[in-house]
Amino acid sequence: MTHRHADVTGIVLAGGQGRRMGGVDKGWVELAGEPMIAHVLRRLAPQVADVLVNANQNLDRYRALGYPVVADSVGGFAGPLAGLHAGLTRATRALAVTVPCDSPFLPPDLVDRLRTALVAGDAQLAVAKTFDQPHPVFALVRRDVLPGLAAFLERGGRKIDAWYAALDVAEVPFDDEAEAFRNINTAAELAAAAKT
Repeated sequence: MTHRHADVTGIVLAGGQGRRMGGVDKGWVELAGEPMIAHVLRRLAPQVADVLVNANQNLDRYRALGYPVVADSVGGFAGPLAGLHAGLTRATRALAVTVPCDSPFLPPDLVDRLRTALVAGDAQLAVAKTFDQPHPVFALVRRDVLPGLAAFLERGGRKIDAWYAALDVAEVPFDDEAEAFRNINTAAELAAAAKT
């Protein structure tokens, strides 16, 4: 059962260029007759107090979904960390969870499990993991990591795992829901997902 967490802001990362899908804005790629971001929002919104969408193109189209839209303040499509930074700058809750716009099957208990591990381990960040593969764009972070993240980005840092290597991290196994973390990067992956 999905549980809404009053202290968590959801951040949908839709700020990329979609290079592996021919440069399209992946949030608007259709799966089963709906844009992928609609699938993501339907699964994420019931788990959190509020939602922000991080996007760097088609901003009016994203705003039309009814959620605040925040663009990267770091230039040049700097990746998911720039999206996290933009979201944390705008978020007002103690915690924020990130999910990518191209993972339409994300678990309905994602926030429950990440938050339980974060609190139990007194961690700064909880990241989903399936078997030996961490999924750093599916992470719950304390908002007070923002100054350190800003400094990392100012130094030119871009890799998520390099940034969170300095934090207290809880890795949260989702081996039972491994398929939920499929992300859709190519036309072939989209075609396969449409059959499920």
